[in-house]
Amino acid sequence: MKLVLSEEQRELRTAVRSFLAAASPLPKVREGYDREVYARLNGELGLSGLIVAEEYGGAGAGFAELAVALEETGAALLPGPFLSTVFATIALTEAADKELLSGIAEGRITATLATGPLDRVINGMEADVLLVPEGDVLTAVELDGPGVTRTPLETLDLTRGQASVRLDGASLRALGPVPGGLGDRLAVALAAEQLGVLRASLEAIVAYAKIRVAFGRYIGSYQGVKHKLADMHCKLEQAESIVRFAAWAADESPGELPQAAALAQAYVGRACFEVARDHLLLHGGIGFTWEHDAHLFYKRAKADEVLLGPPRIHRSRLAELLEL
Repeated sequence: MKLVLSEEQRELRTAVRSFLAAASPLPKVREGYDREVYARLNGELGLSGLIVAEEYGGAGAGFAELAVALEETGAALLPGPFLSTVFATIALTEAADKELLSGIAEGRITATLATGPLDRVINGMEADVLLVPEGDVLTAVELDGPGVTRTPLETLDLTRGQASVRLDGASLRALGPVPGGLGDRLAVALAAEQLGVLRASLEAIVAYAKIRVAFGRYIGSYQGVKHKLADMHCKLEQAESIVRFAAWAADESPGELPQAAALAQAYVGRACFEVARDHLLLHGGIGFTWEHDAHLFYKRAKADEVLLGPPRIHRSRLAELLEL
């Protein structure tokens, strides 16, 4: 087991971070989903095909590499259907659908996965294809096809939309079996994004504490602020280890994956929200304004925390797995 990134993974991190800093900085994030940025993300970096098998035009990478990419897109609060397409790709691991997988790998097709009721589908307005688990069978429906009605929803997270999807006589195509451990792999992918949100929140408030002066002193010099930042850093270190281990388990140790995935959502989801919340509070009054970016991280963190169910559900599952 390796919790330290390899040279290739560090190079991937650098490439994704540099691209997002130039193509999708925070001021642009406020403008919402940009198809051109998404096309470049896939065309120049091939991120949508990262875990797609090479026979379908993908990179054939593992969860360790996927976690690196998701951490960076999370830190940048990338708008659009990247996470939802990742979810869909994970669900397609046992489906040999060449057209769908090659389309995703090439960036021609964006997809989303129903992880709950169809009245709350992430990126339901932007995606081309919706995957719906029907019992043990995974089905697909074209979202612009007949019998499909999509209604955009007002959401907490301004950077990631949701839609209510109604299927009224729509044609659903069977793709194959729902892969075993799907929920665990989704949990690992989401935890990787949450790690990025956590890290970026901490970096932002540390930078602010070094320049903000109150009562003649930098606020970072106050003991209360230093202790809070130290606590936030400890959460980051623990979250990173948990995510790295969970990604390794998804690739190399299926037997350990259920516990690792449950731990990832039980701990990382809550830690991400707490750090994003405290980073907003430590900014003081400016952190509560619409003009400041702090609320964007806060809302992404809260939306992610409950996306696959609240932390208490994952804590209960972890306790059952550990026979506590």
